[in-house]
Amino acid sequence: MDLSLSPSEQEFRDEVRTWLEENHPGPEPEAGLEEVMAFRRDWQRKMHAAGWAGISWPKEYGGRGATMIEQAIFVSEASRQEAPSPANVLGLAMGGPVVIAHGTDEQKQRYLEPILTAEEIWCQGFSEPESGSDLASLKTKAVKDGDEWVVTGQKVWTTFAQYAKWCMLVARTDPDAPKHKGLTYFLMDMEQEGVQVRPLVQITGEGEFNEIFIEEARIPDSNVVGEVGDGWAVAITTLMNERAGLAFGAIAQISNSLKRLGDLAGETRINGGTAAEDPVFRQRLAQLHIEAETMRLNAYRGLTKTMQSGIPGPEGSLGKWQWADINQRIAELALDIEGAYAPLDRGAENAVANGAWQYGFLRSRANSIEGGTTDILKNIIAERVLGLPRLR
Repeated sequence: MDLSLSPSEQEFRDEVRTWLEENHPGPEPEAGLEEVMAFRRDWQRKMHAAGWAGISWPKEYGGRGATMIEQAIFVSEASRQEAPSPANVLGLAMGGPVVIAHGTDEQKQRYLEPILTAEEIWCQGFSEPESGSDLASLKTKAVKDGDEWVVTGQKVWTTFAQYAKWCMLVARTDPDAPKHKGLTYFLMDMEQEGVQVRPLVQITGEGEFNEIFIEEARIPDSNVVGEVGDGWAVAITTLMNERAGLAFGAIAQISNSLKRLGDLAGETRINGGTAAEDPVFRQRLAQLHIEAETMRLNAYRGLTKTMQSGIPGPEGSLGKWQWADINQRIAELALDIEGAYAPLDRGAENAVANGAWQYGFLRSRANSIEGGTTDILKNIIAERVLGLPRLR
C-alpha cells in the first residue's frame, strides 16, 4: 500500500493547513454548552463561507466534492490543529449525506443549505431504552393519519437534542412485519408540543446527551426519507457515514493526546527519575504508540475498500472500537503517571493542565458506549469483516 500523497493531494493539504492556521478561532469557551454551541455555530459559518463545511458533499448541493483522500486529509489537519467541531456535526456527517443519497429533490432543496450554515441543528433519534445496539427492536411507533404520521415513543442518548431543529427518527410503521422490515425513517420537527427533551447529566457534569419523549408528535408524509418500511436501509447509511467519518479525525486526536502524554511522562518525577524512564510506564506508552499506528494503517485499508466500493463499509466499526480502547487507556495511563492523588485534581505541578487529564478520564468512559458499543462493534467486525459464523 502506497500511503504517500500525490502532488495534487499535497497541494490540497497545504491549502487546508494554511487556511486553518489563518482562521483558527482559538480554544472553545469554558462557560457552558450554550456558549460552546454559539462559538461552534460561528466557526461553522466561517467554514461554510470558505467551502469547508460540507467538504464531502457534491458541489451541486453546496459541498466541495472532495475525494475520500481529501476528506481524510481535511479531517486529519483539523484534528491535528485542534480546530473546534462544527455546531452541526451530525447534520454534516450523517443527515446531509442521507438526504443526498435517499431524499427527494424537494427534501434536498429544503434541508441541505440550513445544515451547512448551522441555521438548523440536527440530532439522531435511534437508540431507545432497552433498544440501543439492537436498533431493529425499537418500539417507537408511527401511525398514518391522512397525510401525516402520529408518532409516540421515547429516544435516549440523543446528542445535542436540546439545540436541534430536526431529528433523524426511525420508528415502527408496520408492527406485523419482521422487525427489520417494519421501520421507516423520518425527519421530525423538534419544535412542537408533542416533543419534550430532558438532559442526561454525564459524569463530567455536562448535559451533552438527552432523552426525547414523543407523545403524538406529527410528521408530514413529505418528511419520510426513502420508502415507507425501508427505514432500516436508510438507517444503515446513516451509521456507516457516522463511523466512516470518525477514523482520521480520531487518529489525529490520538496522536495529539500521545504527544501530551509523552510530555507528562517526561516531566513527572518518580523513583529518582522521570516516568518516561520507568520501564513499566515506557512499555505502556510504547504499546499505545504501536496500537495507534495499527489504527492508522487499518483506517487507510478501510478507506481503500470504501474507494473501491463507493460506499462506507463495516470496516468503519474497527476504527471506532480501536479509538475508544486507546483513548480510554491513554487517560488511565495519564492518571497513573500523575500518581495516587491524581483523581483529586489538586493542580499538581506535574499536571499538564489543571484537571485536563481528570476530565479526559471521566469523558472517555462513554467512548466504548456512544456511537455503537464496543461489544456490538466486535460482532460486526467478526461477522461482516472477518466472515466468522454467528454465535446466536
